[in-house]
Amino acid sequence: MSATKTKPKTLQSSRRQGRHGCWDHLIVAPLWVAYDANLGTLLRTCDAVGACLAVPKTAHYQNALSIGDTLGGRRPCIHWVAPSKEKWIASQRTAGKRIVAVELAEGAIPLPRLTPAREPTVMLLGHEHNGIPDDVLAWADDCVEIPMIGCGASLNVAVAGSLVVYRLAGLA
Repeated sequence: MSATKTKPKTLQSSRRQGRHGCWDHLIVAPLWVAYDANLGTLLRTCDAVGACLAVPKTAHYQNALSIGDTLGGRRPCIHWVAPSKEKWIASQRTAGKRIVAVELAEGAIPLPRLTPAREPTVMLLGHEHNGIPDDVLAWADDCVEIPMIGCGASLNVAVAGSLVVYRLAGLA
């Protein structure tokens, strides 16, 4: 009798469920991000944690996501924000979602103290240099800051967003 070899399952296929669809429970919203590479990274992070991505429906964002999509068309749910970022955020608040801003602000929650999202949550990310506009920041239920020891003022927006969304998703 000959033994038949079977190919072992890879960790990826045994641990991951694949495309998550839209659960509308955790939304990453980099509404002011300028650099294309950051959007591609955030798209990949959304896939990893089962979050949706919300971005303005502009040529800049559409082009950046088409270039940065390394998932082979199996991208996570994308919410296209139009016509106004502010109106979209207001509609999310009206729908009862918690608004969490990743920003250096007075009274911000240090990342290690941030608890996983237990209710539908929108995480706002700002511009790489200017952050989240002050008038929008005032609408946030919570601000989160990432403690840093080095001399830099902040982390790359894709790195910062990834750290915070992993925490909100309960994976870190």
